[in-house]
Amino acid sequence: MIAGMYEQDFIAYFIFGIILNFVFSILFGIYLSKNIGMQEMVESKGEKEQSSLIAISLFIPYAKMIITLYRVAVLQFYFLNKGKTHKEFWIYMTHEE
Repeated sequence: MIAGMYEQDFIAYFIFGIILNFVFSILFGIYLSKNIGMQEMVESKGEKEQSSLIAISLFIPYAKMIITLYRVAVLQFYFLNKGKTHKEFWIYMTHEE
């Protein structure tokens, strides 16, 4: 048993979490590209690397999906509700500051 679950159940949750991560990440990417524009995103992208903790979180079921939903919440509450643009969010996410 792993974490109180049988191995096959744990692997099923793990795979479902990875699939949900990719679905949310793709939908969030499509949303941003529709609001900013693909060309503008490419031109304004910075060189900021993700932390190693985010890369490791892919191996924890649902952790990466929760991080993506956290980014959506930051976009909505901190940027859009305060009158900032999607492009300002993109710059915040991709540039070292």
